[in-house]
Amino acid sequence: MKKRTISIIIFIMGLSFIALLLLQIRYIDEMVNMKHEQFDELVNRSLYVACHRLELNETLHALEQDVQNSQRSPLWTDEKEGLQEEGSTPFQRKTQKVPPGQASKGLILRKAQQQTYDDVLKRQQQFRNRYIYQKALLDEVIINILYSASNEPLQSRVNIAMLEQNVRTELHNNGIDIPFHVTITTQDNREIYRCSDYEEDGSEQTYSRVIFQNDPETNTGQIHIHFPTLNKYLFSSVSFMIPAVIFTFILLIVFVFTIIALFRQKKYNEMKNDFVSNMTHELKTPISSISLAAQMLSDGSMSKNEKMMQHLGGIINDETRRLRFLVDSVLQMSMFDRQNTVLKKKELDINEILETAANAFQLRVEHTEGKINLNIEAVDSVIYADEMHITNTINNIMDNAIKYRNAERPLHLMLRTWNEDRHVYISISDNGMGIKRENIKKIFDKFYRIHTGNRHDIKGFGLGLAYVRNVVTLHQGEVNVESEYGKGTTFTIKLPLAAQQ
Repeated sequence: MKKRTISIIIFIMGLSFIALLLLQIRYIDEMVNMKHEQFDELVNRSLYVACHRLELNETLHALEQDVQNSQRSPLWTDEKEGLQEEGSTPFQRKTQKVPPGQASKGLILRKAQQQTYDDVLKRQQQFRNRYIYQKALLDEVIINILYSASNEPLQSRVNIAMLEQNVRTELHNNGIDIPFHVTITTQDNREIYRCSDYEEDGSEQTYSRVIFQNDPETNTGQIHIHFPTLNKYLFSSVSFMIPAVIFTFILLIVFVFTIIALFRQKKYNEMKNDFVSNMTHELKTPISSISLAAQMLSDGSMSKNEKMMQHLGGIINDETRRLRFLVDSVLQMSMFDRQNTVLKKKELDINEILETAANAFQLRVEHTEGKINLNIEAVDSVIYADEMHITNTINNIMDNAIKYRNAERPLHLMLRTWNEDRHVYISISDNGMGIKRENIKKIFDKFYRIHTGNRHDIKGFGLGLAYVRNVVTLHQGEVNVESEYGKGTTFTIKLPLAAQQ
């Protein structure tokens, strides 16, 4: 499948996953907002009914209190005593039995005294006027009663237990059964009541309602209701959607990792193909040389003197050693991949190993008209390590310095050791081609080789630096690289001292 086709499929699938996730989140948000609006309406309605009942109860209580006070007044007592002296109450007088003879005479008398139609209208108008007058008197009495009640302190007017119970009942009737906290304040924000389990945490949703809102503003108060578990209540209605969002998010993450793994595998396949092609080319050269030397030895028509025999033997020996090195490099990386590498550790002097490496590469560096500078500063240089792997690590870095040298100037290698933080540091610097910033993180990847432009004389499999990192890691060390393209590269290896292990 072409890379463009894969990219289009990935884009469509990724966009679909993201759109699905955003739609689910938006749906949850809209449902929560709708639930919140419904909740606000029900709470405000409950507060209105509870406060209305409070005012109604206060009015009834004030009227009852006024009636009781009136019954204890002197005027009411005198009238009651007068009725008792007559031997009957007003009601009893109205319901006294009349003798049969007198009833007949009364009936005749009422019929005789029947008024005209105009008199009836006149009496009705008088009754209506009296009703209006009496109603005005009654309204005045009620206003005076309520005015007297409204002048009392707010804490004495509010039956807190009844008000809280009314609020709880109304909330229950509206389907709200979650805990709430109550506070009551005056108009100037003086708190007169706070429930015992109230806790101020700054995250509560508060609803307020004016108490006695028809009274003068200075006599009113406010009830505040706090719901500490409101968010939990709101999200409980969409809790069934949360697993769907989580699973969609997990699928999106899995999809992303799958795509990353796919591209990484594709990259490794390309690197592996390059490795196979490169290895085939590398192996063909020594095999061809050995085959040609063997044919010359077996050719009876050619004269074979001692000098030619030595030359052909040397070719076979050198190319065989080269083949062995190539095979060993692949086998070493294979051992690291299987994680069954056994290190033969012993105490080594890293200064001596670096000096030996410098001597071994001296001729190759001088062949480029360059030089090697060795700066030994490490006082404590004994490490506990595998001699072969540590030596190969240093040799690989120095070999790369020679391979990737700048052909326009002599190669200069700087080898240095020093102690710091109970570790020994090895630094190998060169003035070669350098590494581009975007390639620095890739140079320790297996099979990776830096692009060298038009130069095709640099041999290798892209395994050297991967081998270096694995060896240093197995020795509980670190390897870092600093490079500036066109100026040179510095590799720094940090290894623990033998005393630390």
